[in-house]
This record gives sequence, C-alpha cells and structure tokens, in this order.
Amino acid sequence: MSSLGKILLHFVFSTKNRTNLIPSNQLAQLHAYIAGSLRNHESQAFRVGGTENHIHIACTLPRTITTAKLMEEIKRSSSKWMKQFEPDFSWQDGYGVFSVSHSQLEKLIGYIDRQAEHHKQFSFIDELKLMCDRYGVSFEDTHIMR
Repeated sequence: MSSLGKILLHFVFSTKNRTNLIPSNQLAQLHAYIAGSLRNHESQAFRVGGTENHIHIACTLPRTITTAKLMEEIKRSSSKWMKQFEPDFSWQDGYGVFSVSHSQLEKLIGYIDRQAEHHKQFSFIDELKLMCDRYGVSFEDTHIMR
C-alpha cells in the first residue's frame, strides 16, 4: 500500500519584534509568494494571509518533510524575497503551529481572510495567547521575545 494521509496545519509567525515590516501594498504579493513556496514543497496552501507584522497559513503537511523544515524553508525563502523591497526585513525566531480538523478548515480560512478586521480589536500577542489557550499549549511571554 502507498503511504496516504492529509494533515492540516495552521501556522502563525511574525516579523522581527512584531514590527510592521510588510508594506500594505506588498501583502498580497507576499502571501502569493508564500503559497507558491508551499506548493514547491508539495504542501497544499489553502490560505495565506495576515497583516503588516505577521502571517497565518492554512496548509497541509507534506509526507516527506517535517513541520520544522517546512517552516524553515518558507521563512528563509520569503525573507529573501522580501529583502528586495525592505532590505532590513526579517522574521522573528520561532512560530506557532496548530493542527486543524478538516471540519474546521473553512472556519480557519475565513479567520485568515478577516485578519485586518480582527486586529482592530486584538493585538498579535493577544491572538497568539488565545490560540495557545484553545489548543492547551503552555505559553510564556518570553516565547514571543525571541
């Protein structure tokens, strides 16, 4: 039998020090670039979105790569791409990753699509704390300072 499976993930990661380093006129292009990079790594990108200081990704985990390696490759290539527009661009170390039930995928996609609206009420840090709480992930404020 061939190896089969479909693991859905929700990634979230920020710019260095959560600074607004992604110009609003570059957001859509960056999201498209990241989606293409995910496809190049055999990951199905359902949605890439975010704001000027962080990114959310709904995607599949490829069978042949670890979560950490996938994120390393996505952050490395997108950082290199962004430096052509913003020479001081860099991502913060680390990321959040959460498993997603297939039945919740559409809800996650809607959530990613509404990021600009969502962040009129919640900061990135508040959002990350809430996600960690929902998933039972221990969260220390020092996690976001790296």
